[in-house]
Amino acid sequence: MSPYDPSAFPPFAVTVDLVVLTVRRHALCALVVRRGEQPFQGRWALPGGFVRGDEDLAAAAARELAEETGLCAHDPADPGLGNGAHLEQLATYGDPKRDPRMRVVSVAHLVLAPDLPAPRAGGDANSARWALVDELLPVGDPASEGLAFDHATILADGVERARSKIEYSSLATAFCPPEFTVGELRRVYEAVWGVALDPRNFHRKVTGTPGFLVPAGGTTTRQGGRPAQLFRAGGATLLNPPMLRPEV
Repeated sequence: MSPYDPSAFPPFAVTVDLVVLTVRRHALCALVVRRGEQPFQGRWALPGGFVRGDEDLAAAAARELAEETGLCAHDPADPGLGNGAHLEQLATYGDPKRDPRMRVVSVAHLVLAPDLPAPRAGGDANSARWALVDELLPVGDPASEGLAFDHATILADGVERARSKIEYSSLATAFCPPEFTVGELRRVYEAVWGVALDPRNFHRKVTGTPGFLVPAGGTTTRQGGRPAQLFRAGGATLLNPPMLRPEV
């Protein structure tokens, strides 16, 4: 058996890209950064970067998240970390031509968090902003739009993951503060799905789904009008029955 020779194989790099979604002003928004270096200098892109030699994929994604947003990834082993963002692996993208510099494989991650402040740019990005998903992904082939690399395709996949997962899981609460009203949760569903929902029917469904919401023991008037009851996310991770997306 001949000895292993690493030089016999073409080198390639691994990156992590982040689809960071939040709801701002009742609309689904994604974090994008303007690239400060080639390739695609001056183009908008998803935040991300190269995986370092001493870190695994989850650590690289958490590091990039902290650098780009100041957020810590939620640690399931530490439920007391109330301000952590939901972070999960989305998909892997390995088209040989996706990066003109060299062969680069990207492991994309989906990040969901409550209404976030204006972002700060870091790394090779010279500006960052929240952009409406509908503006980044107009009707048509997402791969033909203006984001750098294949980031329009990655963003479209992340948005669809979020839209589908809030049907059968409690993931929609990741867009909410620790205590929220049913109306605020409904506006998350409306923003992510891009539809209007009947308030009474929605209230009946979410409060009647076992383990979805638990009363927080208080009320708020932050949305105006009469005091509304506050809830917290319950212990259920899967919803039974699911919150089915309306046909549009």
